[in-house]
Amino acid sequence: MAFAASAASGTVLVYGDSLSAAYGMPERLGWVALLAERLKRERPDYSVANASISGETTAGGLARLAKTLERTHPAVVILELGANDGLRGLPPAAMRKNLAAMIERAKKFGARVLLVGMRLPPNYGPDYTRAFERAYAEAAREERVAFLPFLLEGFAEKQDLFQADRIHPTDAAQPRVLANVWKALLPLLE
Repeated sequence: MAFAASAASGTVLVYGDSLSAAYGMPERLGWVALLAERLKRERPDYSVANASISGETTAGGLARLAKTLERTHPAVVILELGANDGLRGLPPAAMRKNLAAMIERAKKFGARVLLVGMRLPPNYGPDYTRAFERAYAEAAREERVAFLPFLLEGFAEKQDLFQADRIHPTDAAQPRVLANVWKALLPLLE
């Protein structure tokens, strides 16, 4: 976990899994580091704290969120969890409940929240993949927070932009990830 210390008036907390933890590449090349650079240029009143952990599930994220909020005091939380729940075949209803609980905690702390969704490969079956995607949309709607339906929108089918595991984007794809996040995040910085 990397926590940025800054005199900025607001912290953007990125709370995710390996997709936000720069898995398989130097941290400086990941989308969160690129976000920090962009904020420094365009919104210097914000800094970034990255509390993303590879392999994290929504249950694990929920368990450690209170301490992370206390430590970082975020103005905005980018919540990017759930992919590992899906890869493990965990119940989407439990994932939705965990996401909603994390959103509620962040909001009680005074933070604005951007929920970032994920999609699963079709081999998980149509019923499960639809329920998985729907869990994000329902949590965002019920909790009334900003929502990015799919982190990897626009390039998920381009295998040359993924590492050998076909799950984690390469460093070349990180600007695309940031572009997706930035569009959804910008209104929360206004």
